Amino acid sequence: QVHLVESGGGLVPPGGSLRLSCEASGSTYSIYHMGWYRQAQGKQRELVAIITSGGVTDYADSVKGRFTISGDYPKRTVYLQMNHLKPEDTAVYYCNALNVITPAMDRYPELWGQGALVVVSA
Repeated sequence: QVHLVESGGGLVPPGGSLRLSCEASGSTYSIYHMGWYRQAQGKQRELVAIITSGGVTDYADSVKGRFTISGDYPKRTVYLQMNHLKPEDTAVYYCNALNVITPAMDRYPELWGQGALVVVSA
């Protein structure tokens, strides 16, 4: 089985930085793309950033210029560097992977991590 394991959440003051990491545990043959979503209390889950296996990235307008997504697909890992954090960035951040295929040719159309809580507060 393949699981997404996140790390790096925590409490940070406004203007601070955090780096989230997500690794796909287990053997993978290919992953179409990986990304980060977030869900604030009382709100719907929203896209933060994605990166394809070819290195193409896309960001939510609210985080452009402040967040950077990067990926190391051979290591099955994606990172989210978050700078200039604002209180409105407070949310549970979820790692996402699409079309994960194992060496045994098992296919996982979509996987989600367990979530990493990020709190931006003084």
